[in-house]
Amino acid sequence: MAQPASTMLDGGDPRLNEKERDLADAAVARGGTRPQHRSLYDSSVSFEEYHYYAQLTRAEEDNYPDHDKERGWLSVIFPSKSDGGVAQNGDGDSSIKNAAGLNTNNPEVRDVISDDEWANASRALRTATRGAIFYLITTDILGPFGLPYAFGTMGWGPGIALFTVFAGLAIYSGYLLWDTFLGLDSYQYPIRHFGDIGLRLYGPWLRYLFNVLQSIQLLLNVGLIVISNGEALSQVAKFKLCFIICCLIWAIVGFILGQIRTLQKFGWIANAAVWLNLICMFVTMGAAANQDPNYSAASQAAGSVIDGGVLVQQDAQGNWPPVTTSGGLPISDGFAGSVSGAMQAVFAYGGSMVFPEFMAEMKRPKDFFTAMFAAQMFIYVWYMFYGLFMYGYQGQYTVNPSYLGVSGYPLQTAGNVFAMLSAAIAAALYGNIGVKVLYNNIFVEIFRLPPLTTKGGKIAWVAVIPVYWAIAFIVAAAIPNFSGLTSVVAAFCILHFTYTFPPMLSIAFWIKKHAMQEGEGFNPDSGETVRHDSGVRRVIRGFFFPGFLSSKYFYFSSFNILYFFGALALAGLGAYSAIEVLIEAYATSVTTSFTCKSPVQS
Repeated sequence: MAQPASTMLDGGDPRLNEKERDLADAAVARGGTRPQHRSLYDSSVSFEEYHYYAQLTRAEEDNYPDHDKERGWLSVIFPSKSDGGVAQNGDGDSSIKNAAGLNTNNPEVRDVISDDEWANASRALRTATRGAIFYLITTDILGPFGLPYAFGTMGWGPGIALFTVFAGLAIYSGYLLWDTFLGLDSYQYPIRHFGDIGLRLYGPWLRYLFNVLQSIQLLLNVGLIVISNGEALSQVAKFKLCFIICCLIWAIVGFILGQIRTLQKFGWIANAAVWLNLICMFVTMGAAANQDPNYSAASQAAGSVIDGGVLVQQDAQGNWPPVTTSGGLPISDGFAGSVSGAMQAVFAYGGSMVFPEFMAEMKRPKDFFTAMFAAQMFIYVWYMFYGLFMYGYQGQYTVNPSYLGVSGYPLQTAGNVFAMLSAAIAAALYGNIGVKVLYNNIFVEIFRLPPLTTKGGKIAWVAVIPVYWAIAFIVAAAIPNFSGLTSVVAAFCILHFTYTFPPMLSIAFWIKKHAMQEGEGFNPDSGETVRHDSGVRRVIRGFFFPGFLSSKYFYFSSFNILYFFGALALAGLGAYSAIEVLIEAYATSVTTSFTCKSPVQS
């Protein structure tokens, strides 16, 4: 008889000998090891097995009633409330437990879970609609208030061209992730995080790399928002409140907002955040069109990294240079400032890093592409308009975030308040995903803590959230220069998750999928994966599969290879320029490191 599972937090679910023997006999009869009986992140599971169960799951999802389809595009803009998620199989069978309440991270519990119970544990987590995902993506992106700074360092022509190219490639990357996710995710082998895709296509090493980079990015994103909100609050308080205390206040707010666990619930808060963002943009544009720039923040402006900063320096009479714009790249002693500005445009499309997490909680992951496309187009149109408007009126005085660069206390305060509320919601979303990544890949895998759907998991969530936000606050507050830090995050993390990793994953997925021949694949009756060959031959066949000249996948894969190396090159340039900007910030003491004086205070 199996021993009771660990009693840590939730404890286990001991069963009778008879049920253990019945399940073992069933596994033998069907052949092979059942999905629930494998260890977590088992690298021995074949691609064919993942793909087989993914096809079964997609077929099951196609039979679900699609209420959103009846409402068309209105369901994206005005999402309906969740009906509680995917229906459970075997609800009428009293012998089938809902495994969502069991500690399925414990091997002893998994050993006595039936196939339906195991699949139901995954179904229970899928509650988000495509409308919720639309707002989550538009909330997740931090781009609008960094884009004017990007135009300020790149000029009209290069800025428009680069932002347009980034938009098109971001949509393409979203498609690649969506297509790969649908071919690998299932109720039997659910994908929870970006790293899970890397494991299934390249092995454990890529999963570890993805998890490390994703954790760093999410932590720094939370910290960045804490710092930007601290700057905004210090302006609202007319710099009478110590800057680091302003940041601490927002870290405490994060403790509270971070208690929301499911993305479907976040979707409704994200809905409000999007409209708050738009209001803040309109208030900021109104202030920029009718008032002078905030000259007290000139040391943080785009002009400070152009041509030695002469465009934002007062003359002998104390007059500030007039607002200037540039059709091409502004005159500069080096390209570091311009590339650093370009990284702000990259920041606008940093949501791909959490796309797998979004799809993992959707009732119908197939609907993700519609929500993603609508969100990316929304971002492109509104962010482009906002960035160009602000650059036209403020030129070299645009700062990052842009709402800190307007003068006139009433409008400045209004913009700051709306921006702070919206950013706090975005930070809570980043923290939500960040804690899930750490919890599932450290506490679950190593310490065997129960899933977040259980009572013990919910208790653990309450305890981990304050710790996570405290660390994010300390890390961000210790790093100087807000724009420099965002450039570092964009170059080392965001750019890779949005532009480097999706084509890399898609190439492997298509090769493995198209390498399968007649008579090959996963056999559920025997539990075996049948392959007629291996090695380089399969790779070549998967890339140049029969009829490749007439297939879109050959041309897409060829483009993906160029896309991958181009993104790597851009990331290298971005990393270099971001480091140069931070070095300059240290040299000139223009920092935000644990100071009481606000960086936007003259």
